Amino acid sequence: MHWYGLMYVLGFLAGWLGLRWRARKPGSSVGPAEVEDLVFYIAVGVFVGGRIGYMLLYNLAGLIENPLSLFFVWQGGMSFHGGLLGVLIAIGLFARRRGHDYFTVTDQAAPWIPPGIFFVRVGNFINAELWGRETDVPWAVIYQGEALHPSQLYEATLEGLVLFVVLLLYSAKPRPLMAVSALFLLLYGVFRFAVEFIRVPDNGIYVAWDWLTLGQIYTAPMIVGGIVLLVLAYRGPRRVEA
Repeated sequence: MHWYGLMYVLGFLAGWLGLRWRARKPGSSVGPAEVEDLVFYIAVGVFVGGRIGYMLLYNLAGLIENPLSLFFVWQGGMSFHGGLLGVLIAIGLFARRRGHDYFTVTDQAAPWIPPGIFFVRVGNFINAELWGRETDVPWAVIYQGEALHPSQLYEATLEGLVLFVVLLLYSAKPRPLMAVSALFLLLYGVFRFAVEFIRVPDNGIYVAWDWLTLGQIYTAPMIVGGIVLLVLAYRGPRRVEA
């Protein structure tokens, strides 16, 4: 059983079911007949963007040494930030092809991304990867003789469950256009930045001050971008009904 692949399948299934439910509500930008196409675009964006992002952001030396390593997917290596950028581009292509406003699509899709994050982080835990630092907390997990923070489960809870509930409740009420997308960027960024303090950095390397990680550097623009978009959303004239 390839658990990591199964978790991706469950994530896309949850997103598909959620978008199908949302598409049936009055005022939805993406109709029920378009959901499968949107999920396909998002899936391509996740895998292509996630793989390219990982190689560029975390394994650039290996990519330069052997450009074909980009296609060595059996060796693992996916980046959330690359996947997110791939999804944003893919949604842009979908919106342009279908004649939708970009942010109406991202607002509709945003609440259904966290379930996928939840399942993928659970997959990280099952695969025994992306562990936290050593700790003596009662809920520490013993791995290879060390008591470690289960940072994968922290991320599954915050970036998956908590973010999903907040976005679902927020998007159920009238709000400005672009606000749901902005809130996703802001909260994910805050949650990820916080967990990075107790998560072992990729390749075990701190960028500076024995605490700053690449994950925090790549996540900081999401926090800033989320704040900026949220301010612009509430200053804008367009509102969206639940």
